[in-house]
Amino acid sequence: MLAYKFATDEMMTKINILKEEFASIHDYSPIEHVASRLKSPEGILRKAVRKGCPLVLDDIRDQIQDIAGIRITCSFISDTYRILDMLTSQLDVTVLEIKDYIAAPKPNGYKSLHLIVDIPVFMSDRVDEVTVEIQIRTVAMDFWASLEHKIYYKYRGAVPVHLVSDLKQAADVANRLDLKMEGLHDQVLAMEPGGSSENDLLEIAGLSQLALPGGLLAAMGRTRAEKSEDDTAREAETDATG
Repeated sequence: MLAYKFATDEMMTKINILKEEFASIHDYSPIEHVASRLKSPEGILRKAVRKGCPLVLDDIRDQIQDIAGIRITCSFISDTYRILDMLTSQLDVTVLEIKDYIAAPKPNGYKSLHLIVDIPVFMSDRVDEVTVEIQIRTVAMDFWASLEHKIYYKYRGAVPVHLVSDLKQAADVANRLDLKMEGLHDQVLAMEPGGSSENDLLEIAGLSQLALPGGLLAAMGRTRAEKSEDDTAREAETDATG
């Protein structure tokens, strides 16, 4: 597990360097937030059993690629691809797999870029190539994914049909929001400072037309009371998408 921790630390350093450098040069950062996590030994064993993976260290390393995970949250769709390009262009990052769920969302509406990479970890007596999963998504996509995870955890996977439908509608709303905000961002960049008030810009984006389904809003209210359970269950989200 130590090698996975070091790999996560190294990748976080790479990401933070990109974030600070980009902000310094362009007075803007495409990264809103970045977080990392290591799957617990119990979580690794559960996933190995579920996948039918032999409980042998080498097999687990080969077949379970999300032991170390990083999630990058961006403001805009274009930023997710910009970050993807910056990470994959680094010479010591070996790309194993890219899944573009933004261009081709999952049937339930899930959107994100999934990137599996190997990076070298220089130990005292060897160099280990360690696999890290990186998820890159917008704030809207992340909000939707977090809500979907909470609802599926609350109902232990047996989510009522009407909430499944509402989640899909909410995914569509999140997508429209992303597209509106991308357009707004492009317009703001073209404006001179002080050209429009915040309310004017929101009107340009048409955000007043976006609304979540009522049933989903009610479910959100119920899940807030269970927020303390989320830290324990968080890693199950990656299992479900992996």
